[in-house]
Formats: sequence, structure tokens, C-alpha cells
Amino acid sequence: MVDTERGADVPEPTVRAELAADYFQTYSVVGLLAVLGLLFVAVAFGAGRLLRPVVPTPEKLLTYECGVDPVGEGWAHTQVRYYVYAFLYVIFAVDSIFLFPWATVFAAPGYGATTLVEMFIFLGFLAVGLLYAYKKGVLTWT
Repeated sequence: MVDTERGADVPEPTVRAELAADYFQTYSVVGLLAVLGLLFVAVAFGAGRLLRPVVPTPEKLLTYECGVDPVGEGWAHTQVRYYVYAFLYVIFAVDSIFLFPWATVFAAPGYGATTLVEMFIFLGFLAVGLLYAYKKGVLTWT
């Protein structure tokens, strides 16, 4: 039965209620799965806490890294050159990340000139980074 005041496109209230019930039922399955996942993680961590042996000794509480016992204070000075090496790594990593997808898009018909110009702009930015590293003397062998 169609209500003439509401129009033919508006569904009946019972149909709307059934659609809402189906909608929320599908999300209740997702919610139940999320709760079960959280419960599984909580039980696993709880069991680990209950079953593990706890015997704190001074040796276990000592800071340990790479097999070397700590000597002196915890503050260490980091050389700036490591920052520059990381900077160069990012330049080359970003370059390789963008060159492979660009090569596949460049081969598609209709995208050649646009992608070629965009890639030269991108390579220009990378060239500025390499020029900066060259000016700092990072690229010279010592």
C-alpha cells in the first residue's frame, strides 16, 4: 500500500525498520568480532602475567644492549653525519618508491607527457637534496 501524501518513492515504515535492523545486525557481527579479539588479547596477556616466573635480580634490572655492560652516564652524543646519511637514504628510498609506479603509469596511453613532466619536477627536488649533500661534502670519499 502506497501512501499518497508521502509519495511512491518513500518506503513503508515497516520496510524502513527492517532495513535498519539488517544494517545494525551486520555491524553487530563486526562489533562482536572486535570484542572477541580484544578478549583474546586480554586473556593471552593475563595468562602470560600469571604463568611467567618473576625473580628480579640486579643483573636483570641492568640496562643491557648488544652484549656490552653500560659504563658511564646514559647520555651519548650523536654525530651529525649520521643525520646526513639518513637524509641521503631518504632521498634514494623515496626516489625508488616513486619511480616504479611512475614507469607503469608512463606506459599507459594518454598519460605520457603529463607523467614525464611530473617526474622531472620530482627528480628536480631530489637533485636539490643531492646538491645540498654535495655542498656539505658528504659525497666525497675520505
